[in-house]
Amino acid sequence: MDIISQLQEQVNSIAAITFNVFGTLQRDAPPVQLSPNYPEPKQLSAALVKAAKQFDALVAALPLSDGGEEAQLKIIAQLQMENHVIGQELHKQLEAAEKELKQVQELFGQAADNCLNLK
Repeated sequence: MDIISQLQEQVNSIAAITFNVFGTLQRDAPPVQLSPNYPEPKQLSAALVKAAKQFDALVAALPLSDGGEEAQLKIIAQLQMENHVIGQELHKQLEAAEKELKQVQELFGQAADNCLNLK
């Protein structure tokens, strides 16, 4: 799994834990003994801290950009050029496929007409 997918999963994990923490706090807001069926707030906050630390570790594992913004802009321009070239190739292939489809449809129509004329 790539680092971006891991980051997305970690963000979802943090959101779920936070949701549970707020839900528990909202549900148990009055100063009463917590039900034994629910996790303790300390456990929830520990899980939240752990998830945040894992997220920070994943962010730290991201590759650093070399050369700063200028180098990134050059890479982006190069990728856009490659994308444009590939897009043109795909467009040519699409046109060729559409032309071939039209020929096949015409031949099929002629074959169908010939079959009807033979009867």
